Amino acid sequence: MKKRLYHILWSWFLITGLIPASDLTAQNKVVSVNDIWQYKFYARGVRGVNWMKDGRYYTTSRNNQIKKYDIKTRKAVATLFDGSSIRFNSYALSSKEDKLLLATKTESIYRRSSKSFYYVYDIKTKSLNKLSNAPGKQMHATFSPDGNKVAFVRDNNMYVVDLASKKETQITSDGKWNHVINGNADWVYEEELSFSKAFFWSPDSKKIAFYKFNESKVKEYNMQLWAGQRQPYAIDYRFKYPKAGEDNSVIEILVYDVASGKIRNMDIGTEKDIYIARLKWTKNPGLLSIRRLNRLQNKLELLHGDVTTGKTKVILTEESNTYVDVEFTDDLTYLNNGKEFIFTSEKDGFKHIYLYTMGGKLVRQITKGDWEVREFEGVDEKRKLLYFTSTEASPLGRQLYRIDIKGRKKTRLTQDKGTHRINFSPDFKYYLDTYSSASMPTRVTLHEAPSGKNLGTLEDNASLKARLKDYKINYKEFFKFKTSENVELNGWMIKPFNFDKNKKYPVLMFVYGGPGSQQVTNRWDFGNFFWYQMLANEGYMIACVDNRGTGGRGRAFKHVTYKQLGYYETADQIEAAKYLAKLPYVDDKRIGIWGWSYGGYMSSLCIMKGADVFKTAIAVAPVTTWRFYDTIYTERFLQRPQDNADGYDKNSPLNHVAKLRGNYLLIHGTGDDNVHFQNSVELQNALIRAGKQFQSFYYPNRAHGINSGNARPHLYNMMTNFLLKNL
Repeated sequence: MKKRLYHILWSWFLITGLIPASDLTAQNKVVSVNDIWQYKFYARGVRGVNWMKDGRYYTTSRNNQIKKYDIKTRKAVATLFDGSSIRFNSYALSSKEDKLLLATKTESIYRRSSKSFYYVYDIKTKSLNKLSNAPGKQMHATFSPDGNKVAFVRDNNMYVVDLASKKETQITSDGKWNHVINGNADWVYEEELSFSKAFFWSPDSKKIAFYKFNESKVKEYNMQLWAGQRQPYAIDYRFKYPKAGEDNSVIEILVYDVASGKIRNMDIGTEKDIYIARLKWTKNPGLLSIRRLNRLQNKLELLHGDVTTGKTKVILTEESNTYVDVEFTDDLTYLNNGKEFIFTSEKDGFKHIYLYTMGGKLVRQITKGDWEVREFEGVDEKRKLLYFTSTEASPLGRQLYRIDIKGRKKTRLTQDKGTHRINFSPDFKYYLDTYSSASMPTRVTLHEAPSGKNLGTLEDNASLKARLKDYKINYKEFFKFKTSENVELNGWMIKPFNFDKNKKYPVLMFVYGGPGSQQVTNRWDFGNFFWYQMLANEGYMIACVDNRGTGGRGRAFKHVTYKQLGYYETADQIEAAKYLAKLPYVDDKRIGIWGWSYGGYMSSLCIMKGADVFKTAIAVAPVTTWRFYDTIYTERFLQRPQDNADGYDKNSPLNHVAKLRGNYLLIHGTGDDNVHFQNSVELQNALIRAGKQFQSFYYPNRAHGINSGNARPHLYNMMTNFLLKNL
């Protein structure tokens, strides 16, 4: 009787419209691979905000137009370029905001490099002119600070164009492919020190400081590229790639005087086997800042150089018994007073902010505590305030704080738990807060500084939130546990749909685990998260744990893996699997693990060293021996093979293949310029010699991301099918 009454009432609610028909299908749709890689769940942000000098306005490009917007109203107040004459890929605005530099027909090279044909557009006269009439595309075209000239790189040489006379001057002439590079980084600097443009205008526009890379002694790596059925021979692509222990480029730092045409060589020391990690002009146009690292990266020196004489002086030195992480502590700000600079360091165990005199004398440590400054957002010198995001509230999140230059009155400006990414206007009047959490898609709000007052929401992803209501979605649940060594680790899990604590479920673990990385964070994830929803619908539980060596928890936690990559990380992942296996709703005979790049290295090691724990593993583009990887990254954590052979070999998957018992899928792109296909070839050979059965798949010509020509959905469908069959 009760059941019949329920159906009568339900029908009446539908007829009267009190329950929308759409609610019948709410949360019934299952995510598909096509949904994911057609970016159906991509959270919109406020991208392309290029702040103007007056922080009230910004420019952005859309539909091949460049418009000026009022940040408060988000309404266009002017069209700077209408795009009717040419199509452009990117643009830059001159300092006077009267000219545009437009990049067209852009070709990607490596991760951060590209080349284009550039045009200069005069906003007032609406005239459009080629930057250069010489053949060949240009790289890194950059306005001088006064907006009167543009410098660029072509065919490994430096050039400068005077915009008034249109005269093009060649600065260097010795540039040659695979031999000498001027003004552009070599492969390993671009990948591991995170810059490609290797020249810098002086503040007064009179000089250009630039790198010269002599890579003549760097060994070549050879990749074959296949061009289709009408091309019977493969293309032989050779490029300079210094593998661990091998020769690097020899670096020179040069300064070009625009007026005289003379080039000054800066004194960077007699030792040639070094890195010049960063180059930066101080506020004094005659003084150049140079950061020098030794080969083992455990000694960082800050040099100030007189560009008139080329003489340099070491003003600050930082040494470590492990390594100095330039990539993480990459904050050097010279103050307008010309007397001081701000620097970040991990020297007290956590990344913090320090104030120094120009002579290198410590004035004070501005931030302190058992937490990390994650991003130094800048200094408002007028109000003597510094802004930064940190892990003080939680290592899983990022919150914005302000503090005065004397290290007092620290104030938290963001409150919502999760991750806040900040973008300040150059005058520090406003900032954009891009916020998300594990269950909250991106929200962008505009704020007034220094109060933090919310001036309105610019993007709330309402349409994405509405779309998510139609799908089965289980959000991440965060957890902690202690290992047998009493180390507390952070993790998250996604439980299967229709979870029943009385049932037993298989588990797929995801791992990256590399030094300083973090996967267990409270932020929105649009990619793998939705693939995990597919697997949750199939009855799988997904879990992820950040092992020792990862970031967010201080120097000691991160640096413990020094000289023995893979040892502690693998031990922690195996302990995590054992912890999960003891949960009453986990099938301890069906635990798998997968990862990509460093994560592929980890998943390979785990199924071998943890053969009694893991049933299945997938490795995508894995490093299989650190002897095959590049100098800067590998030697930072392992020293050279000549110094630490055991550190390279004891935790190489190549040397643990005999332990493999479970199901193993190995995947790689043959065009991977980063983690070479060679890694998977050698692992396959080792597995074959050991008589081990496994599955493998290669993606022709695909790079490290395996994401062109339908490869990404193909990859995820293949991994899904492999797991359904083998886990």
